[in-house]
Amino acid sequence: MSGNTSGNTTDPNASLLPRPAVLSLSIKEKAALYAAYMPFLKNGGLFVPTNKPYKIGDEIYLILSLMEDAAKYPIAGKVAWITPAGANNSKAKGVGVHFPADETGQRAKARIEEILGAALRSSRATHTL
Repeated sequence: MSGNTSGNTTDPNASLLPRPAVLSLSIKEKAALYAAYMPFLKNGGLFVPTNKPYKIGDEIYLILSLMEDAAKYPIAGKVAWITPAGANNSKAKGVGVHFPADETGQRAKARIEEILGAALRSSRATHTL
């Protein structure tokens, strides 16, 4: 008998694929959440300050903590925005993580928008636009 008899059906090349970077973001106040939130992305997203270099489309595993929420929000998103060091207006260096269209992304977006409420319509500057 030939073939794989070990019962292991995983992709032999899976270990060669790069793992998504893991970033942690803890937001402790509404003003910081407003400055980081990216409502103009289809599924929502957050700006995450980081000194690590990323490219648009890189996968990011974000562990998000929101103020008084006991729950953490694990989000497998993608880099959709990059603010490099030395950007105009002394903006913080970091990346915008676009939430996925799945349940985890929808849950995070809904919770953020619930917290921000009417502040979403503000014209105050943010970390992105």
